[in-house]
Amino acid sequence: PLLPVSCFVHILCYQNTLRDGFPYERRPESRAFIPADEGDYYYTAAVWGGYLEDMYKLVRYCYKQSEEDAKNKIEAIWQEESHLNKYLLYNKPTKVLSPEYLWSDYDGIPEDIRVVRISQLIKNYAEVRPNGGH
Repeated sequence: PLLPVSCFVHILCYQNTLRDGFPYERRPESRAFIPADEGDYYYTAAVWGGYLEDMYKLVRYCYKQSEEDAKNKIEAIWQEESHLNKYLLYNKPTKVLSPEYLWSDYDGIPEDIRVVRISQLIKNYAEVRPNGGH
């Protein structure tokens, strides 16, 4: 089913469009697991949006899956972003925005991107992530 949700394709997919190169959670023990032959886009968890009810369902799903992983002493490779990608694999967003709408200050801006709409600031992941920055 299509959800009235807007998502951004991750900057990692800017030039790499092969799903084998996307950082999906590949460990079957995690609730965020996506099999190697599945997946279409890799979405960033930095920004997404939609109607309140749809956002509630999405956030609730990611929270519950993360909690299940925690009970099983596992953390998805990219935490909530991994769970978001699992959710969106089976609940397709209606609007998918390309990476230039959400670029990162970590990376230089390629010549073919004329305008960056939103720029992510550099942050100290080791400071904000309990797993040391992954």
